[in-house]
Amino acid sequence: MNTACLFTISAPSGAGKTSLVKALLEKRDESLAVCVSHSTRAIRPGEVDGQAYHFVSMEVFDQMVANDEFLEHARVFDNCYGTARASVDALLDSGRHVILEIDWQGARQVKARMPDTVGIFILPPSREVLERRLRDRGTDDETTIARRMRDADREMSHYQDAEYLVINDVFEQALFDLDAIIHTQGLTLARQKLKNRSLVDSIPPEID
Repeated sequence: MNTACLFTISAPSGAGKTSLVKALLEKRDESLAVCVSHSTRAIRPGEVDGQAYHFVSMEVFDQMVANDEFLEHARVFDNCYGTARASVDALLDSGRHVILEIDWQGARQVKARMPDTVGIFILPPSREVLERRLRDRGTDDETTIARRMRDADREMSHYQDAEYLVINDVFEQALFDLDAIIHTQGLTLARQKLKNRSLVDSIPPEID
């Protein structure tokens, strides 16, 4: 076990996952990192390789799959996305907790390969609020909103895969809850024994 912890954070579109993770990173500075995934999609104007994604060709991606280098990977329409095990391990070895922003299928793959992973699921306070948030964006037509709600229902139906559930009703409270989960995982007995080995080793065996 590493003293740092790997977290998967899943949520339906519109639940506020991206905003919460961004705020959490600003709050925790260097103690927390988001692992950058690999992608075969074309880089967009303003994007920087290694920040939004590690942009690779389909040939490189397929070779990484063949070499079993991904904790999880998936094809979304015509593009492929994946989380490299080496990237995650490097961040954990640096002592930072690591977040993967990922859907339920990816989270399930990661959990199968790294059982100590802690799953967090973010839900809106209700389906009605979620639909209102999607409409308030003002970017989607009715057909797109209906599709997004169907996708959200599919995603939300897997909330029980996670160890923790955060309800994003009031943003500040949801951020507090998310931060508390991250902090608490660093205080488990197993991680504290690793982090404070000299102290623990100095304590005598159990005395009746």
